[in-house]
Amino acid sequence: MRDLQTFLADYSESHRNPVNQWVHIICVPAIFVSTIGLFWLIPLGSWLGLEGSAAYWVNGGTLLAAICMPFYLRMSAGMTVLMSAWLALSLLAIVAVDRSDLPLGLTSAAVWLLAWAVQVWGHKVEGKKPSFVDDLVFLLVGPMFVSIELAHKLGLRRGVSA
Repeated sequence: MRDLQTFLADYSESHRNPVNQWVHIICVPAIFVSTIGLFWLIPLGSWLGLEGSAAYWVNGGTLLAAICMPFYLRMSAGMTVLMSAWLALSLLAIVAVDRSDLPLGLTSAAVWLLAWAVQVWGHKVEGKKPSFVDDLVFLLVGPMFVSIELAHKLGLRRGVSA
């Protein structure tokens, strides 16, 4: 399996245009949280006969996160911490929407579709196809890449594509 630096270098090949980088910095988190939000609607806990908070928290979204976290563990301890923070913030957003008057399914679907449409436009500006077209694992690399790129743009660290 490729290591973190190889994944980031390969991902950066189709994310060099500053417009596309900003599109990803905005849209990758939106896709991340809305994807978990859509999977959240799969009530695994209820199907398993769980009740109360266990039924609420055992769902497709938390299962998806559990399935993906070993990839980040394999990448590095730092990326595991980073992606755990992404997950925690996503869960806060999902629970906030779920407990509001907004329908979680419709809200997540609208954000997901809009963010992907903008991502497609970003790659049109870039002139290169998205990395995940060749390897779906790049869907997991995107959040790490945009975190590093945002830190670079804010002057906090050296960028991936520098």
